[in-house]
Amino acid sequence: MNKTLRYGMTLLLAGLVLMLGAPAASAHEGPIKLEVAGDGGQNVNVLATWKEDGHPVTEIVEATLVATSTDGRSFGPVPLRSSPEGQNLYHLAEPLPAGEWKVTVTATEPSKASLTTKVKARDIAAASAATAAPLGPERPATAAAPDAGESFGTPLQIGVIALAALALIAVGIALVRRGRPGIRG
Repeated sequence: MNKTLRYGMTLLLAGLVLMLGAPAASAHEGPIKLEVAGDGGQNVNVLATWKEDGHPVTEIVEATLVATSTDGRSFGPVPLRSSPEGQNLYHLAEPLPAGEWKVTVTATEPSKASLTTKVKARDIAAASAATAAPLGPERPATAAAPDAGESFGTPLQIGVIALAALALIAVGIALVRRGRPGIRG
């Protein structure tokens, strides 16, 4: 094997190890980001991610919800419980009464975070009997705007690695062909 090709392959493997190994080795610490949204019914969903890299918070999140309605009623504090639908998804332990609410979710573990947003809670059975219009979930409010690259994450890294690997393979083939005059086509 050509000496240049060996160096190229060594650099490629070292780059792959560094790129793929870095996210797994990094510890998730620091602030978390909360996203809070009504589910179209009488529940509130809370999504917890790490603020630095946007990865899901896999540790247990201890959080409570307090709400005040537009007509002066109060609700809570109610603990959030882990949802079976997702690893970093939490919802209320009891239903939110129908109405328009200003909800504040406060997390204490694995780090402190708080977010206040408005949510509409509806009694789905009464709403479907009154109107035939479909109800959709409200758009989530986020505690922080995501970075431009945050939405791409690992797929972007894999794409860059794949392109670099293809380029190195092409250079390696060109070098091997250049070194052997009988192979030229």
